[in-house]
Amino acid sequence: MKQRLEKMNLKEKRVIVRCDFNVPIYNGKILDDTKIVASLETIRYLIKNNCKIILLSHLGKIKTEEDKLENSLEPVAKRLKELVGREVYFSKEIMDPEIPKRIELMLPRDILLLENTRFLDVPNKLESNCDPQVAQFFASLADIFVMDAFASAHRNHASTTGIAKYIPSCIGFSVEKELVALDRFLKEPKHPFTVIMGGAKVESKLELISALLPKCEHLLLAGGIANSFLKALNFNIGSSLATDSSKTIEKLKQIMLNYREKLMLPLDAVVGSTYDDHYIRYKRINEITDNEVINDIGTKTLEKYKEAINESQTIFLNGTMGVYEEERYSNGTKELFNLLKNSNAIVVAGGGDSVSAVKILGFKEYFTYLSVGGGATLEYLTKGHLVGIDAIMEEEEIEILDV
Repeated sequence: MKQRLEKMNLKEKRVIVRCDFNVPIYNGKILDDTKIVASLETIRYLIKNNCKIILLSHLGKIKTEEDKLENSLEPVAKRLKELVGREVYFSKEIMDPEIPKRIELMLPRDILLLENTRFLDVPNKLESNCDPQVAQFFASLADIFVMDAFASAHRNHASTTGIAKYIPSCIGFSVEKELVALDRFLKEPKHPFTVIMGGAKVESKLELISALLPKCEHLLLAGGIANSFLKALNFNIGSSLATDSSKTIEKLKQIMLNYREKLMLPLDAVVGSTYDDHYIRYKRINEITDNEVINDIGTKTLEKYKEAINESQTIFLNGTMGVYEEERYSNGTKELFNLLKNSNAIVVAGGGDSVSAVKILGFKEYFTYLSVGGGATLEYLTKGHLVGIDAIMEEEEIEILDV
């Protein structure tokens, strides 16, 4: 078993924690603080043990200098201060010679949050390529490393797997909770097992789709992923989001040939237009024209998906049925959630968009479990392990160190 936080000797130690503060922020305002709240149990436990606490996280996708302007963790530091009820210091620098000096001056129970780790990806991808110098610098700031970012545990980054190579490590309470729940509900799911998957890019989900299909009875698709499958079947999907890769199209054709009895695709849709913001129509999939954009599933699709949902004993949801943030395109997602609410199945939702939609639309209490992981949850479900968890010490290793 991986070393757990409560088994570590933490008293008055410097502890660096990889959190998941990848929260939605608009105009400097946090729209959903679920992931920050999830970190509180670990942080409060470290406060109780008189630790100096250094926090790391990424936020958003950082590919250019301009991306940094909208993806600072400073709003997170302010919200965390409100939630934890004590000062949270924020460093706009990540790898600066002054940071070790600043930590030296910290008092027990002080909290320091460093800026977005992915700022180090511009221009040389130091974080995402698990640069050893970055990992060593992070490790030098503390005595113990806590991995408490389940949603990033499938990433081989300097702040996830890298630090664990250099100092004693353990999993935090948030990660432990995720592993226990996923092992309980999804590792050996009760069958029939159904996976519902939305999302934009099919390329990022191809490996997972291929791995999930042998394990489930039904795979219900929506969004850009479904559009790509429909495109592979030569349906006109208009200007809807879909893959442009001929190689990917061929792979999708092969998947449909091998698993046609398991795959379910939309029969109808609610569409918008590229030239008229007020345009909205209900269309059968074979009626869509060039300038139309699929933004939601229709009633015939829901009827079809209901059959699979009602016969399922376990359901895993990853994604939404459309652009649920807009009221006119939210019906498909709402009605799907109603189907899940009224089913007798164990229902687990995983991924930021899925969990946010469940909460925003008022269905939180009707789901068995809401996982903070998206890609990480899917990868754990299909592979049974994650690199960020694999890097953490086993219990017996820490016993050897203590001797």
